[in-house]
Amino acid sequence: MGTYNSLPAAGFGLGLRRQHYRDVVETQPRVDWFEIISENYMEAGGRPRYYLEQVRAHYPVVMHGVSLSIGSVDPLNYDYLHKLRDLAAFVEPARISDHLCWTGVDHTNLHDLLPLPYTEEALQHVAGRVSQVQEFLGRRLLLENVSSYLSYAESEMTEWDFLAEVATRADCHILLDVNNVYVSAHNHGFDPRRYIKAMPAARVQQIHLAGHSVAGAHLIDTHDAAIVDPVWDLYAYAVGQLGAVATMIERDDNIPPLAALVQELALARRIAADASHECVA
Repeated sequence: MGTYNSLPAAGFGLGLRRQHYRDVVETQPRVDWFEIISENYMEAGGRPRYYLEQVRAHYPVVMHGVSLSIGSVDPLNYDYLHKLRDLAAFVEPARISDHLCWTGVDHTNLHDLLPLPYTEEALQHVAGRVSQVQEFLGRRLLLENVSSYLSYAESEMTEWDFLAEVATRADCHILLDVNNVYVSAHNHGFDPRRYIKAMPAARVQQIHLAGHSVAGAHLIDTHDAAIVDPVWDLYAYAVGQLGAVATMIERDDNIPPLAALVQELALARRIAADASHECVA
């Protein structure tokens, strides 16, 4: 395999999904890079690894995990971290990311991305664990903001201040999910632009875009629909605030043909180009 240890700051990617393996390899669409869900490729051999190697021959790949549980009070799972490090040695990813959340306690995985209380105690706990993981992997992590549907009475700061401070104290990077900002802003009644404006631009290394669902008074981050206009507008604002940042589209259910996602990605390119032009002007 070739080596893709670096990736331009900008560029537009898609999440690699099994439904598109053959199309990606055979058609080589206009996509700058692909993102894999790390846990789906940790076992050597089999169809996922076979196609990952084929895709990796033509495109840079980044790794995105859902099981790090960086906010849990359980000890770090070093069996998992060894698998993650071994996969990184195989993929040679430009970036490794996971979520600023907890996914279980007492060694029980709840299979959800659960928000943290935004307290000084939680901040010290998470920053210390991020530093340990980065030392073990030998590289910086990107932490993604999650969508949320509840808040903690104990919180002492905003989510955006907490995320920015974790990145500073642990010297890690940020994966800014614009759809998650929009969903959480709707659910909790805050201004999503205020969140984005508070992000330290130098630490935001990647952006996620996705669709969501409406459930009564709440929005749910389901990744099963096209991106809605208000999220596109918020993305344009983010580019205006943060500059050109590597951007990708996630789709995890109701997955359309690859060509439809490539077309949606082309819209992201146009919006980012227009927003960058307006920022310069």
